[in-house]
Amino acid sequence: MEAITEIDQIYINGKFVTPNGTEVQSLFNPSTAQIIGRVRLGNATDVDHAVSAAKAAFKMYSGYTIEQRKSILEKIYHAISANQDKLNEAAVAEYGSPLAATKFRTSLAAQFFMDASHALDEIEFEKKFDKAVIVKEPVGVVAAITPWNADYIHMCGKIAPALAAGCTVVIKPSEFNAIETQLLTECFRDAGIPDGLINIVNGTGAVVGSALSSHPDVALVSFTGSTQTGKTISRSAADTVKRLVLELGGKSPNILLDDCDFEAAVPRALLIAFSNSGQACHAGTRLIVPENKLPLVSELLIDAVNKLKIGDLFAEDAQIGPMVNAQQYQRVQSYIQKGIDEGATLLVGGPGHPDGLEGFYVRPTVFTNVSNDMAIAREEIFGPVLSVLTYRSEEEAISIANDSIYGLSAYISSGDAERAKQLAKKIESGRVIINSVVNSEPKTPFGGFKQSGIGRTGWTYGIEMHLEPKVIAF
Repeated sequence: MEAITEIDQIYINGKFVTPNGTEVQSLFNPSTAQIIGRVRLGNATDVDHAVSAAKAAFKMYSGYTIEQRKSILEKIYHAISANQDKLNEAAVAEYGSPLAATKFRTSLAAQFFMDASHALDEIEFEKKFDKAVIVKEPVGVVAAITPWNADYIHMCGKIAPALAAGCTVVIKPSEFNAIETQLLTECFRDAGIPDGLINIVNGTGAVVGSALSSHPDVALVSFTGSTQTGKTISRSAADTVKRLVLELGGKSPNILLDDCDFEAAVPRALLIAFSNSGQACHAGTRLIVPENKLPLVSELLIDAVNKLKIGDLFAEDAQIGPMVNAQQYQRVQSYIQKGIDEGATLLVGGPGHPDGLEGFYVRPTVFTNVSNDMAIAREEIFGPVLSVLTYRSEEEAISIANDSIYGLSAYISSGDAERAKQLAKKIESGRVIINSVVNSEPKTPFGGFKQSGIGRTGWTYGIEMHLEPKVIAF
């Protein structure tokens, strides 16, 4: 039996305090389905206290110089970096992320603060004209609402640009990641930053998230999560005309052109689709391939799936972990069954657990003969499920790729870089990655077209979302 971690405090105005909320939620190890913790959740009263603290701190912090803000960001960077081992262990146990992937994400979470510090050097906070000056000012109190996939990245990815801009923050992290949140919060405390800059309230979206998105003293809501929840937040924020930064769902296309190296592109496509065990908004879960190459692609996919390292999360070569909880496990199972019922061909995988694994593990699954009107091709599943679609012409490939309400990420494999770049310009997506799994350029923005979101994060783009331009004419 694993030790039970009790989390019965939230973080407001630089102190751990007992929440007014009394609801308690259990926390599970998704690899074993065993309870490893319990968290006491906050309520609307706790949100009021947190926002009040952030509002008071904003009056002081908004006047800080750029150098003072940079110093705070760098202190947080060092505090997180000094605790990476503990943070990694918590993410493996509570979220079920393989250790190698967890190490990368924790390092990236810390790096957000150093990147924000450096990005401040590239922002023109005051621009002078003959008879006017444009000044950029922080918007105010920011409500950050984060999902359960890669908790550290999402929390730090929202806090860093807000602090860089001169804003203060109230965070509602995922209630499923309370152990990870507690450790990260301790890093913020140990960094020795002014009280009230960062406030954290554990709670559900229906209670704490709703109170934040409608609170009259919140100026901007920064949310990462499902498109449906993003729409709810937008409606709630509309009454007070809040600024919004929304990173929402995706059903990303991955086009393999006929001139690509299929032996390299197909295993890479699997890594793209099953990134973060498939629990990633940018996952390329629609693989679009030439019709005459389907037999080859199918053969290569079966081989690649059979080589995946599933389970044993502390092994450096582990690639696939469990779903975050029982609800998500059942959701993915329902989509696998739906794909079978819709008439797609089950190439590999299927319902149930992988052999020898229990907990919330899902069998990595690939469907072929998928049409773009099937639910498995249109809806975000958020698990290791890949749909393979075929095309007869490049124009048809583009049409299939763009036939979606989403537009977060897209991928192209080709032996001709210029051809791939020209194709990328025709894809309706916030980013298109060519012949790679990830975007390795840190100074680019991240965000979506269509129903994949509003606004951008990353480098100067994320900071700018938290600034309002003011014209002073004379």
